[in-house]
Amino acid sequence: MGNRLSKIATKTGDKGETGLGDGSRVSKDSPRVQAIGDVDELNSWMGLLRAHLSDTDELQPLLNQIQHDLFDLGGELSVPGFDALSEHLLQDIEDNLEALNETLPPLKDFILPGGNIPASHAHMARTVCRRAERSLVALAETEDVNTLGLRYINRLSDLMFVMARVLARRNNGQEIYWRSRHTKGS
Repeated sequence: MGNRLSKIATKTGDKGETGLGDGSRVSKDSPRVQAIGDVDELNSWMGLLRAHLSDTDELQPLLNQIQHDLFDLGGELSVPGFDALSEHLLQDIEDNLEALNETLPPLKDFILPGGNIPASHAHMARTVCRRAERSLVALAETEDVNTLGLRYINRLSDLMFVMARVLARRNNGQEIYWRSRHTKGS
């Protein structure tokens, strides 16, 4: 691929608009730009999570692929009508979700985000993923959106929850269970 970004400071957004991949211009507060930004932020949280895992960690290939998938989703959003995602992505997420979940005890209580730094970053990715999902739903109410992206993001948030549970248990760690102050015996 050739050099696509030869100039970063274009100054074309100084009046509150940005260009989409199809050449059209939209307000920076449009639902489409909001969705693109939320997916971009999610991808950044995935990168931060990866940075807190060793290069040889068994989760690195999965997280690497997710980052590429999210970049593809951002590409779809930046070029209205363009489809970059494919159905097999859903199956990949579901297969990984099932494999990670098999290693965990049944969840009987609510858990609090935390446990250790990687688990905390996975929880942050999960919450940003939920926001990205809400942004995609809002966009889909007014414009055509590939429903595969919506389904992918929904499954990804589940995967990140399970991944946070797995990460919290590493190195003799544990999940933090929620206990209400109003629960008898607390």
